[in-house]
Amino acid sequence: MTTMAARHKDVSKEALSRLPKLDIHELREEWRVLYKTDASLHLSRELLVRAVAYRMQEIALGGLRPEPQRQLRQIAQELKQTGAAAKRFRPQLKPGTRLIREWQGRTYDVVVLDDGFCWQGTQYRSLSAITRKITGTAWSGPLFFGLKQNRLATHPTSPALAPVYAWMEGNDAPE
Repeated sequence: MTTMAARHKDVSKEALSRLPKLDIHELREEWRVLYKTDASLHLSRELLVRAVAYRMQEIALGGLRPEPQRQLRQIAQELKQTGAAAKRFRPQLKPGTRLIREWQGRTYDVVVLDDGFCWQGTQYRSLSAITRKITGTAWSGPLFFGLKQNRLATHPTSPALAPVYAWMEGNDAPE
């Protein structure tokens, strides 16, 4: 861990540990400093502690990546417009699951690990990194392996695409 990262972690732990000891007025002041606006008078003390703690960690360690931010904005807009938001499910792959993809006449077999994926004996953090190695281009790994649909429904699928099968090690292929 770098010195700067260690310092952020220490500062964050120290600051976080004092939050439960603050009264509601001190929490509102922390909110004002961190969010650059006043906290709603309707927020409970418990919620203020959580929101201030989140913001402190976000500043020290970094916030959400752009894609989750975009998804949250989209859900908020949908909720505002229709009063409801559809649930979005991303497949949760269990360690040991094999993803098999045929592309340009070759079969590619990837194993899901606790902290990434394994292909050809090498561990990767993302499916997209593997897909980049396979195709030589920047292509969404979840899209390439059939775990998510292309947003452009009218966009024709490449004839080179074959169905993807994912199953747990030791189980039969899906029907």
